[in-house]
Amino acid sequence: MTDSAGLAARLNELLTEREETLATAESLTGGLVGSRVTDVPGASAYFDRGFVTYAYDAKREVLGVSRESLDADGAVSAPVAEQMAAGARDRADTTWAVATTGIAGPDGGTAEKPVGLVYVGVAYAAPWGTEESFVRTERVVLDGDRSAVKRKAVDAALDALVRTIREVDAEE
Repeated sequence: MTDSAGLAARLNELLTEREETLATAESLTGGLVGSRVTDVPGASAYFDRGFVTYAYDAKREVLGVSRESLDADGAVSAPVAEQMAAGARDRADTTWAVATTGIAGPDGGTAEKPVGLVYVGVAYAAPWGTEESFVRTERVVLDGDRSAVKRKAVDAALDALVRTIREVDAEE
């Protein structure tokens, strides 16, 4: 993983070359992923919108995250990250979406879900009829204080998105 500025620049190149679009869905990062993406000149060519859905109800109402997943798995979980990413992609009608959910701290952690636990979801909308659309998630545990966890979560999200776009690019 590299720094988020470098990742955002690479993302700019990839999405501009591919003529594809992006939406973000953020919980713990509170809009920082979208902010980092739009720090790069030219982001308006591909960045559509960002959803900041911090609360359970916002995740349900805005992104369509199921009540069942929130109840059974909690907001900090792979199923919720996946549904956030898919919801952002589908509601914005973009090619790509990236989602973050996690525990930034300093409180809120448990033995099962420690402070610094972050799930990143990446959703891709392949051309209709190809049946190649997908959503995937990654789990990372980050160290540091609240601010550091949030910054590192942005890096993790952009890194996952860039790697996934490169994988799709290589398969085409």
